[in-house]
Order: sequence, then structure tokens, then C-alpha cells
Amino acid sequence: MTQDVVDLILNDHRELERHFDTLLSHPETRPTLVPVMTALLTAHSRAEEAEVYPAARDAGAREDVEHSQKEHLAADRIAERLAQTDPDSDDFTSVLKELVDAVRHHIEEEEETVLPDIRKLMDDARRDELAHAFLDSREAHLGEQPGDATKADLEQQAANVDVPVAGKTKQELAEALEDEAEL
Repeated sequence: MTQDVVDLILNDHRELERHFDTLLSHPETRPTLVPVMTALLTAHSRAEEAEVYPAARDAGAREDVEHSQKEHLAADRIAERLAQTDPDSDDFTSVLKELVDAVRHHIEEEEETVLPDIRKLMDDARRDELAHAFLDSREAHLGEQPGDATKADLEQQAANVDVPVAGKTKQELAEALEDEAEL
């Protein structure tokens, strides 16, 4: 069965938006739904970073990929703060809204730039190949939470924004990427 990576990404975007709407309108769901939402967000982001962004860069969408990666870095930081915030605290709603705003902004931009570029620059067979790679990567990352990035994950993020990785420790990579996050 042929799949299109763009359609898979769009499906994840809609699912994240449904989670956001529920979290904002039904505070009682927060203790159980936040870990589900952040796990989906993390798995989706890592799969895009590992499979889709490098292919889109190679196809000619370099600047848009760099910008999208920087937005992922920022969303990761906010999602990590959210995961560490007590759902009953006064700060929770403001951190949740910050994450929702950041991810919705990212989704809007990605759907206007990177995803149309992928459809334009890649044929059906390549998008199908990327769909399978995206699903495999996303599945491998399901259950991870913000802040669980491995050194390999950080190296890929760094490559997506042209940050040199040679000789850097995991901590040094994390610090270099912190500077790249578009907050």
C-alpha cells in the first residue's frame, strides 16, 4: 500500500491539535493526557528530524528545514517544562498555552512551507519510502518524553541546523542546540 509522508505528518498534526483542545477545555484530563500528548509530540518530532528533514534538505528545502528544526528545539524545551509542572499549579495553564501556541505556530508554518516543498520536490515513490521510514522512527520513539534525547538524536538535530558535532559531548551538543532554539 502506498503512503505519503506528508499525509502522515498532517494526521499527527491534527491529533496533537485535538489533544491541545482537550487539555485546554478539560483541565481534569491533564494528569493523564499530558504524558500521552508529550509522547506523541516527541515521537513525531524525532521521526521528522531523523527521516523527513534530512530528505527535505537534500531536495532543496534547507532554510525551511533549519527554521522548523529550531522551532522543534524550542517546543522540546517548553514540553519538558510542562511535563515537570504540576497540573494543579497556577503555572500549568500558562506553560500549556505557551506550548500550544509554539506548536500551532510551527504546524502552520510547516504546512505552508516544508510540506508543500516535499510534495513538489519528491515523487510519489520517495514520499512512500519516507512514510515507511517516518513510521518506523516514530514507533521507535513512542513512549519517550521531552528531555529523553540520545546523543544520536542531538547529533541529528545539530546536523539539521548546521551545528558542528565533531568531538562534542552530549552535554555540549545540548548546550549548542539550546542556543539554536527559536523561542
